Amino acid sequence: MSDRVSLDLLHTFLTVHRSGTLTRAAEVLGLSQPTVTAQMRSLEAQLGQSLFVRGARGVTPTPAADDLARRLDGPLDALAGVAGSLGAEPERTLHLGGPAELMTARVLPALAGVIAAGVSVRAQLGLADDLLADLSAGRLDMVVSAIRPRRAGLHAEPLCDEEFVLVGASQETDKSRLMSYAEDMPIVRRWWRHVLGAPPPRRAVLVVPDLRALRAAAIAGIGATVLPRYLIAEDLRTGALVDLHPTDDPPINTLYLATRSAVHDAPHVAAARKALLEQGRLW
Repeated sequence: MSDRVSLDLLHTFLTVHRSGTLTRAAEVLGLSQPTVTAQMRSLEAQLGQSLFVRGARGVTPTPAADDLARRLDGPLDALAGVAGSLGAEPERTLHLGGPAELMTARVLPALAGVIAAGVSVRAQLGLADDLLADLSAGRLDMVVSAIRPRRAGLHAEPLCDEEFVLVGASQETDKSRLMSYAEDMPIVRRWWRHVLGAPPPRRAVLVVPDLRALRAAAIAGIGATVLPRYLIAEDLRTGALVDLHPTDDPPINTLYLATRSAVHDAPHVAAARKALLEQGRLW
């Protein structure tokens, strides 16, 4: 093994390890895929070890790669943070990802004070797996996720618990006319099994992959659905929706606030994190 390995090669390696594909790593680094491939081959030659097994859907790290990533994770991120701050104004743009419904109803409003203080926010909406991949790859600084990330280089802490409620436009709503986020009714099925100990009675009359659309359909009287309380709290207060089956033991889902270790303590990230954790206790 060479006694001097380029930091650029190590940075490229860590990006590939976190991204899972050479293509995605190239996008993050602003390099061509052939350049990234050549750098990985150069590093493997210097180390005398194979680091990745190439496959049709990406690359799989070898045990040697996992060990190297663990050793580089903190130090290389810290070095990149110091290098990026030299001779430049501190970064004031927060790249934030999360589910559309929670971001709309709770997360973005909670950042009003942070934005007023001078931090810019660039929000990305999507599914947890995709957003966590972008977080790990460095495209996002922070993600609100229903999945607790276990990836190297990420820090996660509980943000809030979302409670699910079976709702309709009135107590006369036909509970068999179910509306769901997906054809297999994951949220409805979970509520039914948790509260009633049985599967839902029949397939959904309406399927739409947006909780806000399900809320509107429920208010319109189309049928019953299961929604997180944060999304319908005002509707329950005004009577636009009613709780069709009050229970002391509703199903809950813990949401996590995940950040990249490299930027966890950056002032703009820390300010947003503090605001969200404080507000999250009230959700």
